[in-house]
Amino acid sequence: MRVPPTPGEGGTSAALDTGPIKAVPVRHPGRWVALVVIAVVLAMIVSSFVTNERWDWPFAFQVMNYGPVLEGLLKGTIIATIGSMIIGVSLGVVIGVMRLSDNPVLKLVGFAYTWFFRGIPRLVLVVLFGTGIGYLYPRFDIGPFPFSQQLAGALGLSSDLTILTLNVNDISNTLIWGILAMGLSEAAYMAEIARAGIMSVDEGQREAAAALGMKPSLSMRRVILPQAMRVIIPPTGNETIAMLKDTSLLMALPLSTELFFQAQAIGNRTLKIMPTLMAACMWYLVITSVLMVGQYFLERRFGRGYGNTATQTSTDTTRTRLMGLTIGGGK
Repeated sequence: MRVPPTPGEGGTSAALDTGPIKAVPVRHPGRWVALVVIAVVLAMIVSSFVTNERWDWPFAFQVMNYGPVLEGLLKGTIIATIGSMIIGVSLGVVIGVMRLSDNPVLKLVGFAYTWFFRGIPRLVLVVLFGTGIGYLYPRFDIGPFPFSQQLAGALGLSSDLTILTLNVNDISNTLIWGILAMGLSEAAYMAEIARAGIMSVDEGQREAAAALGMKPSLSMRRVILPQAMRVIIPPTGNETIAMLKDTSLLMALPLSTELFFQAQAIGNRTLKIMPTLMAACMWYLVITSVLMVGQYFLERRFGRGYGNTATQTSTDTTRTRLMGLTIGGGK
């Protein structure tokens, strides 16, 4: 590398010519050993998948296209995941804001909610909602007041003021209770994720919004939450993928329109357990891959201007080249 001469007081002085640098890369023999070991293990796994006829891959791909399996994929997996995450994200943000509130009552309610639903396994909640609620409350009478029947009896009215009667046993083993149970459970985890995201935003942003005359609710929607999304999106993507897999718990209702339930039923009828399980695994992998791609683009969208994103790296490279041209005299 040749350094251009620097003008001095008495003229120009020649700079020291260091010559080309001969850099010797550091050798990493352990990497090659690890690569060989990994290649051998992968070759053994692939050979086992191909040569072992008990996997029965043709039947596994056939099961993936069965009507009941596709119906379970749509209704029991995709719809349940979407419904549960809508409840979980919406309610979780509210609970997270409550936990950060200065109101001690709201803070206590938010803490009690997360403590309860994080402490009970999701499978237990699904079974509890599917069987326990129908046993405890076989019907709900909906009226204009909380105790319409008691109020009507006290007033001596012939009508009990009931507007709508809901028979809980009719929907106890349906997808509704499964979505509700998993959504309420997910809200407890999303509350902590939302709370961490909100706390990651600098307090000066809130103060600046208040200085502009924004109310706390408006500044939360317009200033705080948009900036917190950079922290909220990655764990929310992980929770969505986990929810997709947790939909297999709906078979405990029991819910027949569910992917794993249908795959297991086909395996029990045909006595081909492993091919049917692999069919379910491949569908889970396909949907999970789609969600991971969506999470990647969402992270890029909300992470612009932060860290080593692709956009920031491209901008820094362009600036470096421009600075080099300027220092080098535009050559």
